[in-house]
Amino acid sequence: MTIELNKEARQEAIASIERYFRENMDEPIGNVAAGALLGFVLEEIGPAIYNKAVADVQERLQARVMELDIEVHEDEFQYWRKYDKARGRK
Repeated sequence: MTIELNKEARQEAIASIERYFRENMDEPIGNVAAGALLGFVLEEIGPAIYNKAVADVQERLQARVMELDIEVHEDEFQYWRKYDKARGRK
């Protein structure tokens, strides 16, 4: 699965890379080079980040499914217990 950014996110990411280089590196990076670096990161490192996010979501969903029976559980055969309790019987 190819990881792609929409046009606005891509432009913001490129601007962020350019700023990072201006503020933290000895030489600035141009727009084209920043775009190429972003493409490399998305293709080479992006899948690892994506896969970790998917695994985290799966784990959270599995935990929620495990709690589902507790949240929606109803005791069975309660009519007579409620009936007897309402009438003061044990």
